[in-house]
Amino acid sequence: MILRLGYVAIALNLPKTTSSSTVTYATYSKLTNEESRINKLKSTTLSNLDDLYKILQYNVENQIHFYRITSALIPLATHPEVMWKYRDMFSKDFKRIGDLVRRQQMRVDTHPDEFNVINSVKEEVVVATERNLWPHVHLFEDIDYPEGKMVLHVGSSAGGKEEALERFKVNFRKFPKEITSRLMIENDDKTFNVKEVLSLCKELNAPMVLDAHHHLCNNDGEELKDFIFEIFDTWNGQSLPAKFHFSSPKESERDRKHADYIDAEAFVRFIDLCKDVNRDMDVMLEAKKKDLSLYKLADDIEELRPEWKRIDKSSFYIT
Repeated sequence: MILRLGYVAIALNLPKTTSSSTVTYATYSKLTNEESRINKLKSTTLSNLDDLYKILQYNVENQIHFYRITSALIPLATHPEVMWKYRDMFSKDFKRIGDLVRRQQMRVDTHPDEFNVINSVKEEVVVATERNLWPHVHLFEDIDYPEGKMVLHVGSSAGGKEEALERFKVNFRKFPKEITSRLMIENDDKTFNVKEVLSLCKELNAPMVLDAHHHLCNNDGEELKDFIFEIFDTWNGQSLPAKFHFSSPKESERDRKHADYIDAEAFVRFIDLCKDVNRDMDVMLEAKKKDLSLYKLADDIEELRPEWKRIDKSSFYIT
């Protein structure tokens, strides 16, 4: 099996480079005319897209094949009072990014913010969630990347978990196929655990993203080894390997905050659980030190498991 490591959004080895510069609605509203407002949005977006390209180039140079694109790439893309036509304005920039991703066979995805709740009891939140997910779909379309997917949590537990899960299923089936075909569902650290999310994914035929840290924080005594095969199976028929999230608690075992780096021994134990499945897997590292944590973990793995063949800076061949 091949194991690939990825990181989230910010490359700390690239100072003064960010694809997440924002324009708040308050700032936008204070600008005196439409031309200045659009120019502000355009200049910020161009800076974000240029820096995203730089980050992707950096990933190529450093043999990193898996990366999460920020959800803040396009400022005010979904604000109901703005909704500007950025896609046409930046079509060449999107194409340049997509050409690089495809040429280098990178895997990129997104993780919409937690306020996107498909199963909210408030209809206006469900409507806003659909509106907020469209730019993620459009990003993948505009960079011509059919494999692009986005991670989402189940969301609200209002009315009890059984009712909330049923509400998720009903709304999921109502959402446009362009959105639902790109969704991956993740277990969370407070409410919906591995067993519940796995059952939901199997019923909806949606791939599951197992977050090992969230499982530490939120479980009913279940052992991950009892679910690993079934979690991989939710990826049957997908064009990319199963995706996982891994982070280490900052302090105590059930601390939901992420540490700066990854506990390599805990990580290796987790991969050992997956070895019997013998299928390729991609692991997104959610550590505060971003790309630096990836390099350190890869070096630590090489020391802890010298029998795992290191392919490059971020990948291993495991037998």
